[in-house]
Amino acid sequence: MCFDLDSSPPIPVISGGAVAHEDLELTSRDGTRFAAFAASPDEPNGIGVVILPDVRGLYRFYEELALRFAERGYAAVAIDYFGRTAGVAKRGDDFEYQEHREQTTPAGVQADIAAAVDYLRSHGARSVFTVGFCFGGRYSWLSAAGGHGLAGAIGFYGRPPLESVGEIAAPILALQAGADQNISADDNAAFDAALDAAGVEHEIVTYDGAPHSFFDRKQEEFADASADAWSRVLAFLEKNS
Repeated sequence: MCFDLDSSPPIPVISGGAVAHEDLELTSRDGTRFAAFAASPDEPNGIGVVILPDVRGLYRFYEELALRFAERGYAAVAIDYFGRTAGVAKRGDDFEYQEHREQTTPAGVQADIAAAVDYLRSHGARSVFTVGFCFGGRYSWLSAAGGHGLAGAIGFYGRPPLESVGEIAAPILALQAGADQNISADDNAAFDAALDAAGVEHEIVTYDGAPHSFFDRKQEEFADASADAWSRVLAFLEKNS
């Protein structure tokens, strides 16, 4: 997984932010029930965010991230990937996610994203974005090619989906780690070139020296990179909503 179990988003908590939150069970278009976590501001700005976790699926880091979005006026839903194989119950720290990740399919993940997008729209979001990390970063960009009518797709340290760039129908923001052991500068350059060739509005930012999963309060050395990435996320949402 990308983050330690005690990691948290490197985003200031807004004290007194009027936010409601709840554990959800959403139903995918194929009838699958899956777990999600929703955070809703008392004064929503009309923008919704679907949060796509790393390979471990839904856990505390992403629930906290949903709350940080909601404190700033964005309705947010963080989803789990494993309803088809692991059910909807809360899981312990010893959850063996890898065997479940291996059973995910692009069609299944896209169906679950569609259910989360529908949930946000049914609760008043006029513009919906995806924000994903690692495994979810790639799926965030793929969701822009998934027919969901997204306003934009943001990915942190995801593997570029070069094979699907021609189908992407929304602006893209990529926030990549310069010291990522699995995603190279050449990979990011190829993504940039492919998006250019396809005429997709995009920005690819690489944080030199930052490791995979730098966006973590525990990664104090990369606090400036995290702050810059967060500011770019918010600016992207506002620009494209």
